[in-house]
Amino acid sequence: MKKVVAVKSALCIGAVAMLITGASVANSLATGVCSETSLAGISLSLEQYMQSADVVKLQSTDGAPFASRLLEETQDTTQEAAPTQEAEPEKEVSKYENMGISVANDYVNIRKKPDTESEIKGKLYRGAAATIVKTEGDWVKIESGNVTGYIKSEFLAIGFDAEELEDKYGTKWATVNTTTLKVREEQSTDSVVLGLIPMGETYEVLKVCDDWVKILVDEADEGEESTKGFVSKEFVDITVEFKHAISVEEEQAEIERKEAAKKAEEDRLKALEEEKRQRQSSNNSSNSNSNSSNSSNSSSNSGKSSSNNSNSGSSNSASDSTVSSGDGAAIAAYAQKFIGNPYVYGGTSLTNGTDCSGFTQSVYSHFGISIPRTSGSQASAGKHVSFDELKAGDLILYARNGRVGHVALYIGGGQVVHASTYKTGIKISTWNYRTPYTARRIVE
Repeated sequence: MKKVVAVKSALCIGAVAMLITGASVANSLATGVCSETSLAGISLSLEQYMQSADVVKLQSTDGAPFASRLLEETQDTTQEAAPTQEAEPEKEVSKYENMGISVANDYVNIRKKPDTESEIKGKLYRGAAATIVKTEGDWVKIESGNVTGYIKSEFLAIGFDAEELEDKYGTKWATVNTTTLKVREEQSTDSVVLGLIPMGETYEVLKVCDDWVKILVDEADEGEESTKGFVSKEFVDITVEFKHAISVEEEQAEIERKEAAKKAEEDRLKALEEEKRQRQSSNNSSNSNSNSSNSSNSSSNSGKSSSNNSNSGSSNSASDSTVSSGDGAAIAAYAQKFIGNPYVYGGTSLTNGTDCSGFTQSVYSHFGISIPRTSGSQASAGKHVSFDELKAGDLILYARNGRVGHVALYIGGGQVVHASTYKTGIKISTWNYRTPYTARRIVE
């Protein structure tokens, strides 16, 4: 009986010795290939078991020899540590996966139902974007602006196809997210500061760089340079904006707005023509009286006529003093009739297009008030007022490197209306959307 036990003990010791030898080999291999995953894990498990001096004598709770159990656990560890199969890479998804851009020749009608005979809810013009709600056969249900309805899917570029049209139809905007942001001439904090722009103001992005964004602050007055500069990328939020659908009601309202603006412009031009006719009539009458009188009286009348013409001219011009004709609030209200109309470099039409100084000049002329044509000249019109004394109807001038190049009309409430850029046209901004240079009062 003792011989049997001795044989069994010897067998157990031999088995463990083999395991220890295997562990040493495993450790050597682990060191040789510098693996830090499966081989190292196995080595650590074996060392934990070898730390017990009684490892050969121990048995598992189920009566099986510990060496046998150790082999099983080592095999389990090896299986668990085996490298798993690599997962397939995720399919790339477009940021415009649920958005479409119209590729219609002009526009596509948005229908109430997926049927060409259904009621028209609005229009999606070429380049305008829409969110895709669902697809029904050849039709897609979309949401765009204030319109929800159906269009044929063939008129939409979706997903990666839409991404390719982003630069063509989308406009990038940078919105200031800090209290005051410096606009610099170059991409450097050591560069010249062109102006300070306030939080919440939004500007068109011309170029996105690593740490800087080039923006268009506003277009130039005739003969001046547009104000463009760089702002720190971390202090602006960049978004891409597309035109959206227009509903039937919105389209009609826009037609009425344009007609009202056109009529206001026609009335202004008629008033100017009538004023011109009256001046000519007055001059002709004065000349007739002068010719019918004797030389003495003629000389006297000539002096009076000259005096009258001089006074008439001063009442219609704004040089170093304000003009009493007109009302600031009425001028501001009239100017706002043309919001949304286009910016045109060198233009003076309130409906077909104007630049900044053409806009202010045309607005004032409606009230019979003449001011110079360019913003640089308007900076000397009327009288100077401080920024804390601003009233509706005042002009606010903006400069670049000390040279005036833009003008806006103050409308009250900390806001101005101005012909800004080609993208925005005539719009409303905060009065200090860029650093103001001076303010001038034309009417009291």
